[in-house]
Order: sequence, then structure tokens, then C-alpha cells
Amino acid sequence: MNALTEITAQTGLNITDVSKTRYTAKAYDPSRKISDSDIEKVKEILRFSPSSTNAQPWHFLLLSSEEGKERLAKANESKFPFNNPSIRAASHVVVFAARTEITEDHLLQVLAQEEADGRFANDPETHKTQMHAGRSMFLNLHRELRDVAEWNARQTYLNVGQFLLGVAALGIDATPMEGIDNEAVDAEFGLAEKGLTCLVVVPIGYRNAAEDYNAALPKSRLPLDEILTEI
Repeated sequence: MNALTEITAQTGLNITDVSKTRYTAKAYDPSRKISDSDIEKVKEILRFSPSSTNAQPWHFLLLSSEEGKERLAKANESKFPFNNPSIRAASHVVVFAARTEITEDHLLQVLAQEEADGRFANDPETHKTQMHAGRSMFLNLHRELRDVAEWNARQTYLNVGQFLLGVAALGIDATPMEGIDNEAVDAEFGLAEKGLTCLVVVPIGYRNAAEDYNAALPKSRLPLDEILTEI
């Protein structure tokens, strides 16, 4: 029995049911806040997302204060004001930012963390050297293709996907938004000078069922025979 199977058996959580019942919330109840204990779990979901070569080329802003959410809403006001009510009413908002480059310092930081976490317990020097060489090889390939920023963005979107399913498993609603003035958000929170760029923001909290039209609609997806080929 693997770890996920064991958790499922202990909690009764059915991840398939979660994927079928989660949806994009369209209105939030501003009076309902996510508990501190659940926010700690939300942080761990962000931290433990997969990424290519475990490069983790991202950074997150977790906005919980009214001031922080208002700064985001004001940065977004000129282009996508229709998304701001959810930003303001949600319990928290997560800004997903990707690195525009991966530096050698970042690679070494990841490597040091892997060592501290016991990834190289057997023959550590050999395994560390191999891991660093392999990760550097893929990074240099993308440098040659001149698409490092795009590669980093794709890894960050992997995180977004896991995040949406993960918070839904906690009973938390979410609204992924690309309708964001990315340049204005970068400027407001000083992301560009840190080598980061905003990709997506995700308000999280609890739906206002009376105002959320999406809550009552059936889920709609293309049938399996349209999207899946079994060979």
C-alpha cells in the first residue's frame, strides 16, 4: 500500500469525486475565513508540487490582509476589474509567479536542500554530482532554445493544477484567474527586480452560494472517446 492509498483508506477521501465536484467559484462569502490549520496545509500543497528536474522555479505571494488584497485589486483595476470582487471577498489570494531565469545559485540551493532531506544518502558525492549535472543539462537545453522563462511557466502551471485539486480536497473553493494585469502586479509587488513574473492569481475561500451561479450548474466535459485513445 503506497502513501496515497493509505491516506485515502484512512480518510475516506476519493480523489475522483473531488475532481468531479470541484468547480471555479464565482462569488465568495467575505465573512468566512480559512482556518490557520488549513492555511498551513495550503502552504504545503504549494511546496510539494512536482516540477521538471525538481527545479521548483517559482515563488508565491499569499495575500490574507485586506491591504494585500486591495493592492492586488488596484493593480488589476484598469484591465480586468470584473475579477476584483472575488479578489476582495476571498479569504486569501495566492499569486503564482515564475522565475524568468534559473541561476546557478538557485540550482545549488535546490541541491543543498535535496541533500539535507536525505536524497543522496547512498554515495552522496556521486549522486549529488549526477543530479546537478542532469538538472544543468536540461536547463542548458532550454537556454539554447531560448525558452527558459516559458519552461519555468509550464512548471508553475503544474503547481496550479495540483493546487486546485488539493484545496478542493480540503473543502476550499478556488478561482484560477489569468484575467490579471501581470505587468501591473509585477510592478506593485516588486516581482521583476526579483527575477519573477506573475502568471496566475487564485483567490481561495468559501463560496457565496446565493450569488454564485456556477454552484448550481452541472459540470460539463467532453466525453472520454473524444479526448482519450487507448492503445
